[in-house]
Amino acid sequence: MSNDPFTFDFHALDDPDEHQRWSTWRQVQPLCRGPKPRPSWVVTDQGAIDSELGVLKTGKEADVFLLQRATPGTDGVVMAAKRYRDADHRSFRRASAYTEGRRTRRTRDTRALAKKSAYGKQVAAGQWAFAEWDSLTRLWNWGLPVPYPVQIDGAEILMELIVDDTGNPAPRLASLSHGSSDLPLAFEQVREFIIRLAGHGVVHGDLSAYNMLISDRITVIDLPQTIDLVANPQGTDFLLRDCVNVCEWFTKKGLACDADELFGEALASAW
Repeated sequence: MSNDPFTFDFHALDDPDEHQRWSTWRQVQPLCRGPKPRPSWVVTDQGAIDSELGVLKTGKEADVFLLQRATPGTDGVVMAAKRYRDADHRSFRRASAYTEGRRTRRTRDTRALAKKSAYGKQVAAGQWAFAEWDSLTRLWNWGLPVPYPVQIDGAEILMELIVDDTGNPAPRLASLSHGSSDLPLAFEQVREFIIRLAGHGVVHGDLSAYNMLISDRITVIDLPQTIDLVANPQGTDFLLRDCVNVCEWFTKKGLACDADELFGEALASAW
């Protein structure tokens, strides 16, 4: 037996700076992590560091940041981090119409929401985040074109960053110019999304050219307000509005389409 002492080869890691944090992947519950099988790019290493890279988009109820998760010495992956504001800092005013038919799980949360207490405002932000997380997870599992949901932690959702063929964040569908040759294929993909989603009894509720990204395909984003077509009394109204919004935009861009026809197809798929 050798008398040589054990030797250890290790590298000390610096504490994250003010724009960094240790990866939160292991801190969240298993059900708060993305569905399996997970894409190979998802970083699950406990020693990974999350680095803030800047703001990608500001919105009515949340802001989206660029966040890189990487183990030391690697490039890791850049994701979109969507962070919901509390009720005092949101400008979204139609929440009640979307939340009809939803229920909170705990009576304490229900009371806090009604009283609009500080805790209630946190619950409200978390509700919208969880609603989007639930929608992303369901739609991903159904094979619909949405970003892969990586994890949810309170009012923050980490999700796949959709990029264009140059590796930059993908532009919105609204960026297409009048008469673009990409319009027909884009419309067919949007049409398929609406019809397939309705087939699962769900409506996006706020679909427009501004919450769809265009890269190698159309990817739909901003899903906190998805509606149960049956449980929500205004379900069919929201479905019709989605169809009208989409068809009016494509028609203005030079591709004529019929909202009533699309609405009929979606309803037929649902029933």
